[in-house]
Amino acid sequence: MIILLLLLFFTKMIAGAPSDSTVFGYIEEHQDIYVQRLKEWVSIESDSSNPEKRCQVVKMMNLTAEQLTQLGATVELVELGKQKLQNGNEIPLPPVILAEIITDPQKPTVCFYGHLDVQPAKYEDGWLTQPYTLEEKNGSMYGRGTSDDKGQVLAVLHAIEALQKHDLPMNVKFVYEGMEEVGSNGLFKLVEERNSTFFSDVDYIVITDTSWLSKKPGITYGTRGNLYFFIEVECARQDLHSGSFGGVVHEATSDLIFLLNTLADSSGRILVPGIYDAVANISNKEKEYFEKAEYNLEEIKAKFGIKNFKYNTKEEVLIQNTCYPSLSIHGIEGAFSASGTKTVIPAKVIGKFSIRLAPKMDPSVVEKQVIEYLHMKFAERNSPNRINITCVIKAKPWVSTDTDGPLYLAGKNAIKKVFNSEADFFREGGTIPIGPQFYEVTGKSTMFLGIGGPDDAHHGQNEKLDRYSEASSKYLFL
Repeated sequence: MIILLLLLFFTKMIAGAPSDSTVFGYIEEHQDIYVQRLKEWVSIESDSSNPEKRCQVVKMMNLTAEQLTQLGATVELVELGKQKLQNGNEIPLPPVILAEIITDPQKPTVCFYGHLDVQPAKYEDGWLTQPYTLEEKNGSMYGRGTSDDKGQVLAVLHAIEALQKHDLPMNVKFVYEGMEEVGSNGLFKLVEERNSTFFSDVDYIVITDTSWLSKKPGITYGTRGNLYFFIEVECARQDLHSGSFGGVVHEATSDLIFLLNTLADSSGRILVPGIYDAVANISNKEKEYFEKAEYNLEEIKAKFGIKNFKYNTKEEVLIQNTCYPSLSIHGIEGAFSASGTKTVIPAKVIGKFSIRLAPKMDPSVVEKQVIEYLHMKFAERNSPNRINITCVIKAKPWVSTDTDGPLYLAGKNAIKKVFNSEADFFREGGTIPIGPQFYEVTGKSTMFLGIGGPDDAHHGQNEKLDRYSEASSKYLFL
């Protein structure tokens, strides 16, 4: 019920709204329908990273468009052209949904953003349930996309539906995409093209694609950026037998592991020269946010089976995780990874890593620094192998300069009203690429207001969304 309640009180702050009891009664009567909708959405394998599942992403976009139409929205499915794949082939990008419900031009207009694509998920990866079959256990609903971001998108639509039945007190617009998990391909250009039309009468933008630091409700006022790199190393035209070629060829996997090992030291500090030069200092106001934030290190470690963090206090962990850059190695494509003892020397391998960018860091500058550094380190290795380094995702960091404005005031007051609690204020360690784009291009006040929990396992196994919050005695999703 969090988004439903928050949006109700948010609209009251800026426009006036129907009485609580009538809306809450409608919500209670329809909770089973809401969960059934989420079950249907989760069943669609809208993995945007897998070209073979592009039809599933399109199916998800069409289903959402139908849901919006049923709410009485004017819906446009905007085609964005084609996506060029690593192998040179091209496939159509999924359309972006632009929709609106305009009840009165004199009322304020709030635009909601979310995404309908998901991260890859397989039961064999360690899920306790089938990832694309919604299953509820102990008040938590498990399935890929429940929290990131299908559940949060549906919560907004359900909130609008509940308010709409009792005289919707505001105009609403919607921007929903199907490529957020791989960099929001095509959306940035669309926002620029529609800035003077679709976004011209928008007063506020609310992004529902984020989670809380704890069970205490909170508001996100900043996100890190992201650069995602591929390092391709090739040593032969085909895989080789280690008995015939081991020890006499420069192996691609060895070169790749060497390069990956040069990126950061054992403490996690990135070794690329100059990469920290543009990192912004933390203000005293922000330090207070981190000190007040409810974030339990022991609970998080127990939930995810982490032995120890690299830092000892919550303030240190939160600051490092949200205000400074970090580098993560994600995998090696092409290397033998199945069970058994295949004695192959891979002809070509692709290493995948990303760098989360802190505010003030320019993605183009960091991209150049990283590529030049890796080429320099590879030259030092004196290998004859072929190497190619590409950056496939480029997303800017973002920090709001409007946290004392009416949008954030409405959010804070809504949380206070609903939960009788002051809102946590925090930055998000992850990346929502469109956030800074909205802010820079449209100039509209932008806020991240989500319902995800700190243990929802976004991008991981056993992703979930809680139906009920014991801490707040409120439904999270109905």
